[in-house]
Formats: sequence, structure tokens, C-alpha cells
Amino acid sequence: MSKARVIVLAVVHQGLTKAEAARRYGVSWQWVHTLVTRYHTGGLDALEPRSRRPASSPKATPAAVADRIVELRKQLDADGLDAGPVTIAHYLALEGIQVPSTATIRRITPPVWWSWTRRNGPAARCTDSPPTSPMAAGSPTSPTGRWQTAPTPRS
Repeated sequence: MSKARVIVLAVVHQGLTKAEAARRYGVSWQWVHTLVTRYHTGGLDALEPRSRRPASSPKATPAAVADRIVELRKQLDADGLDAGPVTIAHYLALEGIQVPSTATIRRITPPVWWSWTRRNGPAARCTDSPPTSPMAAGSPTSPTGRWQTAPTPRS
């Protein structure tokens, strides 16, 4: 049984005042008053915790615009063009769609590295890919090193 139900039943059935119930259960008398009012209007089911989520979000980006942003990102990336938020905003404006801010576009689009393949992945983009382990041949930290060092005399 929830604490709210216990408080309400103590006030309604045991005859405690709201102030006494508040002191006994460590809550404010205003909260006890709210709980009792909810009980009288909706019964015990009205005492369940309520969602704090707003009923609406008028500034939210419409789903159709968000879908179009993701489509544009994939299309531009596949064509080998810049697929950044400023470019996407430009293409949305050309299509006559109300353009959200570039920060919003950045939040909607997945990172570029999600679309990398083996052909154009990070290792293919750089000519000097890092070794797989610190002791790999040619590594600056390997015993032979990437660069030849002067031989050291042995005694």
C-alpha cells in the first residue's frame, strides 16, 4: 500500500486531522489536503502518482520534418556531399520547409561515423592508420620503433 493511501485512510477512517497526519507521516499538511481532495473526487485510484510530462510540446520539431532531415543526411552522404546541419538547412529551405535551427538538425541527425563502411571508414581515410597494438611492428613504442635509431654499443 502506498504512503498516500495510508495517509488518506488515516484521515478519512481514523479521524486524524490533516495536521496530525502530516506530522505522523512526515509530509506537509498541504500535501495531505491535496491527497484527501483527490480521494473525495476520484477514490483510491486518484491517489496513484501522476505523470509530470507536459500535455503538449508546441515547439517540438514535427515528425515529417525530422524524417526529411534524416533522409537528406543519408542522401547527401551517399552522394559524397557535405551532410552537415548548415547544408541540410539550405536544402530544407529550397524545398520550402520551415527550417529548424542548426542545433536542432544536429540533434536529429545521427553522427557521420554511423554511416561509414569498410570502403570509406576511418582507416581508409587516413594513409597512416594506427597499429593494432602498442608492440606492433613499426609502432613508435615497439622495440624496433617506426624510425631507425643509431645502433647502441654492447659491452
